[in-house]
Parts: sequence; C-alpha cells; structure tokens
Amino acid sequence: MTEVIAELPSYIRPCGHGSWRVSVWVQPGAKNEGVTGEYQDSVRVRINAPAVDNKANKALAAFVATRLGLKKRNISIASGHSNRKKVLLVESDVEPRWEGIIPAGA
Repeated sequence: MTEVIAELPSYIRPCGHGSWRVSVWVQPGAKNEGVTGEYQDSVRVRINAPAVDNKANKALAAFVATRLGLKKRNISIASGHSNRKKVLLVESDVEPRWEGIIPAGA
C-alpha cells in the first residue's frame, strides 16, 4: 500500500497538468546510491555514475524514475546540466510515488 502525502515538500512544484519540477542536489561518483536528505531547498541524491560524458545526468534520471515508479522517458533535466543543483521535469499522466524521493523522517 502506498503512503499518501498530504503536502509535497518545497522542492517539488507542480507546473501544469501532469508535470512537476523537482529541485535536486546531486553527488556523482558516490559509493552508495540513494536519497540522503535535503540541501539548499533541494532533495539530495547520491549517484554511482561519474560526472563525465553526461553519465551522472542519465543515471540521475533513471534513478529518480525508478524511485517514482515511472519510466526514464518521463524524467528530463530542465536546468543545471553541468551543475550539482539541477531541476528535473517530471511528466506523467498519473501521480508519481513521491515517497520514493522524500528523505526518511522529512
């Protein structure tokens, strides 16, 4: 059974029917992947892939898609392609499973 979230965190913003913007702070090249907390009004995500040749961006999109119960094609990077702080565009006809990217205890 999925948990119903009453109010989304400030780093998840709706931007029209079936789309949301998610602020993410990425740590590429991490030993362990996961959602580790919040930082600078963003969700902090560790990714194994290195920050070379767009590998970390692709890995981030795949990781977030999996955590939200979506396909990779539903996630794109709206801004911050070469920065640690990124804004992801999430597009889906169904409400994503937000609990997948909300840090425990938040």
